Amino acid sequence: MAENYQLWLDKELAALQTTGRKPRLLLHSCCAPCSSYVLEYLSQYFSITVYYYNPNIAPESEFRRRAEEQKRLIQEMDLPNAVTFLEGPYEPTQFEMLAAGLEDEPEGGHRCAACFRLRLEQAAATAAAQGMDYFTTTLSISPLKNATLLNAIGGELAQTYRVPYLFSDFKKREGYKRSCALSAAYGLYRQDYCGCRFSKAASKK
Repeated sequence: MAENYQLWLDKELAALQTTGRKPRLLLHSCCAPCSSYVLEYLSQYFSITVYYYNPNIAPESEFRRRAEEQKRLIQEMDLPNAVTFLEGPYEPTQFEMLAAGLEDEPEGGHRCAACFRLRLEQAAATAAAQGMDYFTTTLSISPLKNATLLNAIGGELAQTYRVPYLFSDFKKREGYKRSCALSAAYGLYRQDYCGCRFSKAASKK
């Protein structure tokens, strides 16, 4: 039976509430729309730094546009705790290296799994360097993303970098639906492809 990562998150948040503290969370974000519900949900429990590291996104103008929308959303959302923004480097060569030999993989296949790992590992390393209490990603909010795989990668990296991964599946409890509503409310730019050149080509078929 598949794990219910929402229940895992419920238990973790309940435990945190008994401590009376706001731990520091590094939240890897792929874009503003996906982060909207996650920020609304988690900002009451954590001091959040949004980490925008997405070397898969192409072209660079798209990377920049999504980064600016992410910053705008953070500035405009009325959240219970302040949220900071940290932009990672734009390193498309890193993505192209992992995609070599996987060009014909379908969306959601081995290329995507490698891309998840690339971004989550950078997030884990950054969380460790920043002295964060947790790290996680907004990626699981998408109905097209494999939450089980994301959590498996996150859990493995938590062991390597010694920063706990916040297990989650943000699409649960209508999280994706809420992200769509928030995107409309804030007039966010919603892209029509995941980010890489392969997903852009697939979106046009």
